[in-house]
Amino acid sequence: MSVLVTSDTRLIVQGITGREGSFHTLQMAEYGTHIVGGVTPGKGGEWVHGKPVFDTVQKAVDATGANASIICVPATHAPDAIYEAINADIQLIVCITEGIPIQDMMHIYEYIQHTGSRLVGPNSPGLLIPNQIKIGIMPGYIATPGSVGVVSRSGTLTYEIVYTLTQAGIGQTACVGIGGDPVIGTNFVEMLQLFEEDPETEKIVLIGEIGGRAEIDAAEFIRRHMTKPVVAFIAGESAPPGIRMGHAGAIIENGSGTVPEKIKALQEAGVRVAKNPESIPELLHQASD
Repeated sequence: MSVLVTSDTRLIVQGITGREGSFHTLQMAEYGTHIVGGVTPGKGGEWVHGKPVFDTVQKAVDATGANASIICVPATHAPDAIYEAINADIQLIVCITEGIPIQDMMHIYEYIQHTGSRLVGPNSPGLLIPNQIKIGIMPGYIATPGSVGVVSRSGTLTYEIVYTLTQAGIGQTACVGIGGDPVIGTNFVEMLQLFEEDPETEKIVLIGEIGGRAEIDAAEFIRRHMTKPVVAFIAGESAPPGIRMGHAGAIIENGSGTVPEKIKALQEAGVRVAKNPESIPELLHQASD
């Protein structure tokens, strides 16, 4: 088992009775994830795909020993769902919800710093440990076990690159989507640290995009602390300034957050930067030379 999860991970699904929650509960369970129940206020006592439903996260934790949660609820309810999971001492919270207001996330980010919980997301595809566990919406068939850790701001680009690695015979220890919103729970630096400390991970692929300075912070961390090779790809080179590219955080403002700026910082930190996703496998092979 790799970063963020262990063989003891026991997952609950917040919003399990909704369309998305129900669908992804089945997909995750079929992949092998140990789902112990779900939460929907007012629907305690029901069952979804053989999993018990509880009215609150605390009741679910008390009854099942859950230590992880995935949040599959609309943006209007997601902040409360995150707070509820934190207050129930859930160790890992994955939020796939898109559209949570930045101000709400700023409060959540400050609140969670003083707890034992870790938040991945929001607007995250979740995480995937090949052939073992997935928490989120990543398609399981794209991945295969190996020694490369993948961390990304993008969902669909993650799928493309992980599948490219698999087709090239390069397996992964863990694939983690940190989310594309301006304020997220777990950033590149924190994931790089986890991969650096993971004995199963030998190399890392970092997938970034325009907007913000997350990749520049990552470059500084890599330069100072990383001993494992890192290969990167930055999306959005052709995006015009001031236009949001898919994600709320993917926007160039005041000339900051451009692709050349990020590539320069990463290359100066010793990172091999791919010109396109298809060249990543070759750069990983070069990192072994």
